[in-house]
Amino acid sequence: MKAQELIQLLKTKLSEEKYDYDFNRETNMLRLTHKTIQKGIDISVPPILAKYEMKKDRVIEEVVYTIHQTFEAMVKEQAGEIDPASSVYPIIRSTSFPLKSNEGNKFITKDHTAETRIFYALDLGNTYRLLDEKMLEGWNIRETEIRERAIFQVRNLANNYKKDEVAGNFFYFFNNNDGYDASRMLNESLLREMKNMIEGDMTVSVPHQDVMIVGDIRNEVGYDVLAQMTMHFFTVGTVPITSLSFIYENGDLEPIFIMAKNRVVEENEEK
Repeated sequence: MKAQELIQLLKTKLSEEKYDYDFNRETNMLRLTHKTIQKGIDISVPPILAKYEMKKDRVIEEVVYTIHQTFEAMVKEQAGEIDPASSVYPIIRSTSFPLKSNEGNKFITKDHTAETRIFYALDLGNTYRLLDEKMLEGWNIRETEIRERAIFQVRNLANNYKKDEVAGNFFYFFNNNDGYDASRMLNESLLREMKNMIEGDMTVSVPHQDVMIVGDIRNEVGYDVLAQMTMHFFTVGTVPITSLSFIYENGDLEPIFIMAKNRVVEENEEK
């Protein structure tokens, strides 16, 4: 499938009467604008085409669903149907993630680790919108208050996980499909609780936004397994964050490189 074929397919499924389509051939970005509320989203076309080769029509259905839900949420937000007081959550992103919205508004962020940065989002049901300074001005809310509310919300999330054992090492997979699995690494009480269960080295991995993996690494093979696992999840994730894992010790998260021959080197040492 080519870019123009994809765009034509989206027009058929989403309707040209409801949205304006603007494709930039130089950047391979498709801009969809909702004609009623005059708000838009940008879609990178190449990743969709690449996934189409593997998933065929299923990837088109996923894209159409995401677009529909995002604009539906925007309509609700503009109509004042969303309460920011109880709908703000922290979002983990890579440090390479853009710091401004497409309109040029600066996102609300907080430094986290050398590999990750915290953003904040307004939950809109089946999707969410990253908060920027302009939105906070409209609500007349301070950044510190937003951060406090977000951490409170993430602590209230259910923390269901699945446990797996590989070569004497144990891995706990948090995959609740609520959009905030990676955000659970900000729940200090959860991390401390997991630390009390673990006998070996405790690792925390957030390869993409919809999974957090806590590792109980008890031998050298465990690090090899962890490296392969995180790289796989990083590759297939819809919103990749980092393929590196973190050692959790004394309340701190330290990024680690897993080298050849099972050797583990902390990022600071590598530099």
